[in-house]
Amino acid sequence: MTPDITDRHAPPRDKAKAKARLYRMATPDHLCPFGLKSKAMLERWGYDVEDHPLETREETDAFMQEHGVETTPQTWIGTERIGGYDDLRAFFGIPLRDEKATTYQPVIATFALAALMGLAVSWLATGAITTAALVPIIAIAMCILAFQKLRDVESFSTMFLGYDLLARRRVEYAYAYPFLEAAAGLLMLAGIATWLAAPIAIIIGGIGAVSVIKAVYIDKRELKCACMGGGSNVPLGFVSLTENLMMLGMGLYMATQAAISAAS
Repeated sequence: MTPDITDRHAPPRDKAKAKARLYRMATPDHLCPFGLKSKAMLERWGYDVEDHPLETREETDAFMQEHGVETTPQTWIGTERIGGYDDLRAFFGIPLRDEKATTYQPVIATFALAALMGLAVSWLATGAITTAALVPIIAIAMCILAFQKLRDVESFSTMFLGYDLLARRRVEYAYAYPFLEAAAGLLMLAGIATWLAAPIAIIIGGIGAVSVIKAVYIDKRELKCACMGGGSNVPLGFVSLTENLMMLGMGLYMATQAAISAAS
């Protein structure tokens, strides 16, 4: 987003650029990403940056000792020391990211990318985008969601055991779930073994939907959703329910289509 030039920290654009000095670690073994971000931020706000890469560990340690700081990068604007990257963000009025805050960004990214990939697959296969694209969209979404869980099955299982009704009775199910979701998604995407993909989707989607409804809407519990894997900050509720209803619906649809094909 372009900074508001009326902000008290933003230099007037019709005058010479304000000066800033930046000291950042840039050794052969480590190029500090926050130093690069600080430099880019200063330039974006219109500052003429006097860049001072600290190219050895000894040079970096000497700089920190001289100025009584514990980290780099460090920024000065005029004679005022602003501080590190977070301090620079605060100086420009940019909110700091709260790692523990609830966020739907991973969910939005997952479903948006799945939708675009599904549409691309539909276009490649048929040269058109029709309602049939819903099948690859959902299959790809299932694969992406399974991948998020498979990145750390142990953490996922721990979170999943907090609310899933079958996993609470059979812990093994918590470990098997990501593999089942991935298998169903891949089979649906390939259009093969509907006899296996449809029951898997119906079973895990149905159990999951009932589990979420009970935990959130009946028991009124406030939990984190395991749909994006362990460590997710997405609250359990609408997102997880959507995932499970999506799988349940697709499983029922594919089973119905298979039955119609077999009867005809």
